[in-house]
Amino acid sequence: MPHPVPSRRTLLALGGAALLPAPAVQAQRAFPNRPIRLVVAFAAGGNSDTLARLIAPKMSAVLGQNIVVDNRGGAGGTLAANAVASAPADGHTLLFDAASFVVAQFVHRSTPFNYERDFAPVGTVADVPYILAVPSNAGVRDLQGFLGKARADREGTSYGTPGVGSPGHLAGALLAHRAGVKLEHIPYRGGSEVARDLAAGTLPAGILTANSLNPVVQGGRAVALAVTSAKRGGIPGVPTIAEAGVPDFDITSWNAIFCRSGTPEEARHRLEEAINAATSDAEVKARFTEIGAEATAAEPARLGERLVRERALIQRLVRDTGISLG
Repeated sequence: MPHPVPSRRTLLALGGAALLPAPAVQAQRAFPNRPIRLVVAFAAGGNSDTLARLIAPKMSAVLGQNIVVDNRGGAGGTLAANAVASAPADGHTLLFDAASFVVAQFVHRSTPFNYERDFAPVGTVADVPYILAVPSNAGVRDLQGFLGKARADREGTSYGTPGVGSPGHLAGALLAHRAGVKLEHIPYRGGSEVARDLAAGTLPAGILTANSLNPVVQGGRAVALAVTSAKRGGIPGVPTIAEAGVPDFDITSWNAIFCRSGTPEEARHRLEEAINAATSDAEVKARFTEIGAEATAAEPARLGERLVRERALIQRLVRDTGISLG
């Protein structure tokens, strides 16, 4: 029995598929179809970089593709954000950023991209509380003692943080506003430098992560007074600022993954699954705890809501306190 002769339409379709370049054929395959680049908005070796490198292999195992960590620190995170904003919206180039992601748009207003328009939340990776601390020889053992001392100082009390616009900076500005005290911000290049000067007794106070603070607290050279987040964390036994007498206080650092707006829903869903698998891994959760972070479920919708709340908070802080983020 003779085989049916293919129609002209079928031949044209087959011929067209054969002529497709390899990348176009590859793009038709299920996500992900090549290694994923995770662009970290911080230098290698820092807290955020450590978190990114802890989850990358776990996510890779779920996705079946390598995840390459690409550190693009500097310029307040805009170098990393620009690298992702310039990449195709296919989920293969992702941004790993922190709470500074929200602040950046108030600092860098002339970027070739727009934080709200050009990025979509894939999910939160970790919550990282900041902690208010003083040198052990400061004669202060709790938040009210610190505020009382600050009120008595007409020139104001200086506090150091890992940088302008950092959650520590925002927490200090909010605390000064809510408690009616004068606090002068001193930006550092990183939390380890803040901890160093606290330990030396040359810095009156600091607001930094537990990862940076813990060594000097454990060494008896600094005292942790209060946690800036709504719930305790980072260093056991340290109360929140709200518990210590300043109600409704909640400024928390976090790390999260973002993709380009317009990334297909299938890709975003697969990435969310991979984040959840990584952050629920017992080994990852234990390592997060060691560096003062709490692993969280991805939940992109909740991250989106958080971004809206925090942008509104920063706008109020700028308006009410005159805080300079630039």
